[in-house]
Amino acid sequence: MKMPRVVARETLDHLPPDDPTARRSRRDLVRVHRAMGTRAITGRGWQSLVTPRRAATALRILELGAGDGSLLLGVARDLAPRWPQVQLTLLDRQDIVSAATLAAYAALGWTARVQVADVLDWAGPTAAAAAGPAAPRWDLITTSLFLHHFQDGELGILLAAVAARSDAFFACEPRRSRLALLGSHLVGALGANAVTREDAVLSVHAGFQAQELTARWPRAASDWTTREGAAGLFGHVFSAGRPGSV
Repeated sequence: MKMPRVVARETLDHLPPDDPTARRSRRDLVRVHRAMGTRAITGRGWQSLVTPRRAATALRILELGAGDGSLLLGVARDLAPRWPQVQLTLLDRQDIVSAATLAAYAALGWTARVQVADVLDWAGPTAAAAAGPAAPRWDLITTSLFLHHFQDGELGILLAAVAARSDAFFACEPRRSRLALLGSHLVGALGANAVTREDAVLSVHAGFQAQELTARWPRAASDWTTREGAAGLFGHVFSAGRPGSV
């Protein structure tokens, strides 16, 4: 039986960044990502979109919904020997990336900076019009456990902006399935607090299956190649790239 997609407000997204419960829940997410294999999935996804020759040159990467920047730091540690000149922008509406995390990126040879903005403001037509032809472009835009927060109309706006401002895109999201739902009810076994336990279940209900993100990718982006499907037991991935551009 197909599970309908239901997007609901998740508690962590609306807690003050310095709230002790929020800090604990962000630590929980590290364990959730480990259980999902997000770091390895993301690394493989990036490498499927960026050729080794292109990766050896300066790359501009943008992460949407970056949080505290810790997930991509793990990916950076895996890829830095082969991706030595990355300029990384970490976009989030909360400024919670620590100086230690930025220093850890720098130690790998990556230049990381924080951009504080609501992603729908970043994606909206007003922002694009204000930037005009000089709007920043990225070789790769990426996101993890983020797109599921948005209703279909908002997803359309966001994905259209991604297609207009990048040459490749990779997203790892919750998989909306009975197995993933069962797993979400068991995150307490990882030591997760009440906020994480509740949000995990909501995330699966708002997740994706089949070709749902492909269907929302802008139809005008006909020069893109897209792929979508399950990743591991609990993940769902979507990738898009302009052939020969990265």
